[in-house]
Amino acid sequence: MNYETGAIGGGRHLGLEGPTPARRGRWIAIALVVIVLALGGWYMLGGKKHEAASAAGAGTQVPNITVVVPGQQAVSRVVSATGTLAARREMPVGVAGEGGMITRVLVEPGQWVRAGQVLATVDRSVQTQTASALNAQVAVAQSDQQIAQAELDRAQQLVDRGFISKADLQRRAATRDAAAARVRAAQATFREAQARNGRLDIRAPAEGLILTRAAEPGQIVSSGSGVLFRMAMGGQMELRAQLAEADLVGLAVGAPATVTPVGGDKTFKGEVWQVSPVIDPQTRQGVARIALAYDPALRPGGFAAATIRGGAGHAPVLPDSAIQSDDKGSFVYIVGADNKVARRDIKIGQVSDDGVTIASGLTGNERVVRSAGGFLAAGQLVHPILGGPEAK
Repeated sequence: MNYETGAIGGGRHLGLEGPTPARRGRWIAIALVVIVLALGGWYMLGGKKHEAASAAGAGTQVPNITVVVPGQQAVSRVVSATGTLAARREMPVGVAGEGGMITRVLVEPGQWVRAGQVLATVDRSVQTQTASALNAQVAVAQSDQQIAQAELDRAQQLVDRGFISKADLQRRAATRDAAAARVRAAQATFREAQARNGRLDIRAPAEGLILTRAAEPGQIVSSGSGVLFRMAMGGQMELRAQLAEADLVGLAVGAPATVTPVGGDKTFKGEVWQVSPVIDPQTRQGVARIALAYDPALRPGGFAAATIRGGAGHAPVLPDSAIQSDDKGSFVYIVGADNKVARRDIKIGQVSDDGVTIASGLTGNERVVRSAGGFLAAGQLVHPILGGPEAK
């Protein structure tokens, strides 16, 4: 036997030695590919399932929303209005007597006059002569009365002596009485003439402010001439504020108001002294008359704005952040018993530092979304968290 190594190997592979390096490399590469494919498949399947589960979990998450229950609060009702300034009691002044030609006008618009003050004088030359004649008639009647009285006195002295009968005495007494009656009649006629002459002057019927003048010297006036002067009695002014029918409800006489004429920043305090009992069927408005004290800045016929406090009431008050609006109007979101969001249309009342007064649409017992209403939708499920008093 040949025990030499070369004889034994003979260059042939007898299966006793391991795989060659090239074959081991191929198996390692195949194993790596299988591992990579397995990891990729797991990632694709497992990752998508995880993302789906995460997405499903996010879709079912319920947001936390702060809500408030406004209740009913005592609020001061404030009504804004505009209107026209006017004299509270305007007095037209015309000719009270028979009239004539105006000789003098003694006042101008804007002037303050007292009761009975002469505003204009009318020519009275003819009436003065008539009054003088009547005064002379009074003197004649008084002379006749004196003569009749003297004759009666002498007759009373002679009747006891039998020179004059009692019948003559009675006739002289009747003559004396008739003369006294003529005196009284003449005096009454004279006083009437004086009163007529006094009425020729155009006088102020009461104390007040002259607003307009329509009389000039030389003008012929009579009882049919119309209004020559207009006065504001006592200088009292008012604002005739136009209010909507809804604003007139609950507005009482005596309600305080603040008036600001257009074109100025000065305000005047007043109060409602009359509320119109009638509503204009065309405009659906009424008039609230606000009494104002005299001030030169208040010019009748001018335009002014008013703020009227119509008394205290009770209504829900919400923060500004709770109010939403769209083309349909103002609304809020409320959370029902099922914790779902619902839309509720409202009407806004007074807006102040305390919040927004809700005129209608809420009772105050609802859970109202305090904020983030713009990110919610009707029917959405939420988790309501009741806010504290500061939330209001």
